[in-house]
Amino acid sequence: MFTPRKQRTLAGIAVVEGFGYWSSRDVRLEFRPAPVDTGIVFVRQDLDDRPRIPADVAHRVEVPRRTTLQCGEARVDMVEHVMAALSGLHIDNCEVWTDEPEMPGCDGSSQAFVDALNAAGVVAQSKDRLTMTIDRVIHLGDEKSWVEARPPVGSSQVVKYHLDYGPDSPIPAQSQQVLVSPETFCTDLSTARTFLLQEEAEWLRAQGLGHRATCADLLVFGPEGPIDNQVRFSDECVRHKLLDMIGDLALAGCDLRGHFVAYRSGHSLNAELVRTIQAECTNALEHRRCA
Repeated sequence: MFTPRKQRTLAGIAVVEGFGYWSSRDVRLEFRPAPVDTGIVFVRQDLDDRPRIPADVAHRVEVPRRTTLQCGEARVDMVEHVMAALSGLHIDNCEVWTDEPEMPGCDGSSQAFVDALNAAGVVAQSKDRLTMTIDRVIHLGDEKSWVEARPPVGSSQVVKYHLDYGPDSPIPAQSQQVLVSPETFCTDLSTARTFLLQEEAEWLRAQGLGHRATCADLLVFGPEGPIDNQVRFSDECVRHKLLDMIGDLALAGCDLRGHFVAYRSGHSLNAELVRTIQAECTNALEHRRCA
């Protein structure tokens, strides 16, 4: 029988500094403890009235290649690696104070956030964590890219991703599956970095974006493989896709218990899956099993 876990927050404040990959602007994050049922909330301390942006799919706005949240006129950009770190470590209640709209890119993974959060420490709280259990197959997408939620095999969340850009891509086809826990997230996924092709990087620079980021900061693949860099895992790219998926699924605002499988999906399709799960649970309450 499934037993819900207790909600968790930080024992102290964690700080991460860096610059945004897209904006190239310096940014400082403060992760602060928060009471039960707060959820993850971003606070734009650089704006008047310090607007708060809840990290839920209802506040997601469509921006290419990343996950962006907006509430009123205030927004936060490229939050997926922050959300993955918080979700992967089972940190449910936290205020993320930022002095810029874009999150720091760091090395393109969640490692810097995980290191800071672990150093601050995590504490259990008095109330159970809300859990939503998938009890039917939900499939979205087409033959080119798709994502699927299936009923759980066990008591936890399992994520699986198939990456295949074709025989002419310098990135080989890769598949990986992880049973998500704070331990497996830290060891198997947290250090997997953002990747893109050389032509994509050159196009972004031509648009005036990403001028501070270098091939040493993230994985840029040329015809012969990573440029001026080495992979941390032979399948680092698919591991990063799993990291992104965990960050996007966290926008459900609760633990999603099920088996999640994707083929070449991205942030938009991941978010659509979360919305579909929420809509089905709202319309048929027997499919929502809460602690």
